[in-house]
Amino acid sequence: MKIHEYQAKQLLAQAGVAVPPGHVARTAEEAAEAFNKLGGPIAVVKSQIHAGGRGKGTFKEHPEQRGVVLVRSADEARENAARMLGSTLVTKQTGPEGKTVNVVFVEGGVNIARELYLGIVVDRQAGGPVMIMSTEGGMEIEEVAAEHPEKILREPFGPDGLYPFQARKLAFALGLEGAQVRSAEKFLLQLARFFITNDCSMAEVNPLVVTKEGEMIALDAKVTFDDNALFRHPDFKELRDLSEEDPMEVRAADTGLSYVKLEGNIGCLVNGAGLAMSTMDLIKYHGGEPANFLDVGGGANVEQVTEAFRIILADPNVKAVLVNIFGGIMQCDTIVEALLTAYEKVGFNVPLVVRLEGTNVEKARKMLAESGREIISASDLTDAAKKVVATLGA
Repeated sequence: MKIHEYQAKQLLAQAGVAVPPGHVARTAEEAAEAFNKLGGPIAVVKSQIHAGGRGKGTFKEHPEQRGVVLVRSADEARENAARMLGSTLVTKQTGPEGKTVNVVFVEGGVNIARELYLGIVVDRQAGGPVMIMSTEGGMEIEEVAAEHPEKILREPFGPDGLYPFQARKLAFALGLEGAQVRSAEKFLLQLARFFITNDCSMAEVNPLVVTKEGEMIALDAKVTFDDNALFRHPDFKELRDLSEEDPMEVRAADTGLSYVKLEGNIGCLVNGAGLAMSTMDLIKYHGGEPANFLDVGGGANVEQVTEAFRIILADPNVKAVLVNIFGGIMQCDTIVEALLTAYEKVGFNVPLVVRLEGTNVEKARKMLAESGREIISASDLTDAAKKVVATLGA
């Protein structure tokens, strides 16, 4: 689950991590009031969307307006916020469709001496979280890693968090000294503890700044929580912004389905994440493009299968559907019964290819053959991928 920058900073501040003072504004007038509360002489008005690159982003309605702007008066804060709020911000991460800005964050200015990069991710190879730092703050970390890999520092840590000696090692490697090292040690230890305590899957501070006073401060903050651990943090539900999420993905999650919309035109309904990935790979291998990732799980019922079809067919780009089921926990004939019921309820106007394997598969195939429905049966996954791609070229 992603949250906004202002929400991340509120949580970080509660955890003792240094952040600049700031206020949320949902109207232009509130932005002006926020500037006055901060006391000037400068502030930054930041668009709040679940995407990076806001500083370089532009608005569809106001091409001259940037997503992050330095202001020197309450009037400037008001004017910029008025253009941002309700407008569509386009960045490298939003795609050309952009995202609507409903909230801005007005933050106090900082005396910046240096800009650094800091990120924490869960690294499967390391078997736990890894803190990544670089002297190249404010830049895309992927570009730095590709062009200057020697400037990337990595420090794995365990469930107890980062140790003081690790924080000092990173600080020295970044060229910090004196009071900067002491501030960095405190900052890094608290951020690592925040990451572990709150079951984060990603935390990024870019830029992470060192002020002229020698203090390390999070100038930006992106935090993502592990969805599988949200039951341990019921308060985080209030932080979720459904307007930032794909409506179909929200609808699927509410039904107990795992769904991610993609850019292709072949809808996929599969039970099992690994099988879903293999299905999408084979579709692409045979010249097609998957329109979604949709895992109905091992115990899908009629209601879930029906809703899965509705979600897939709600995408106007879908021109064919591939159902790939391995009957393990749930038997194939039970799956076909659900599939045929869903077929009747939803109504199909695109080709449907079905591949079944597992318990009671022969009985299930017979049920499909005798159903009288326009369903194309496939003998295996390769056959299914070829047949669904072929329906688009017919």
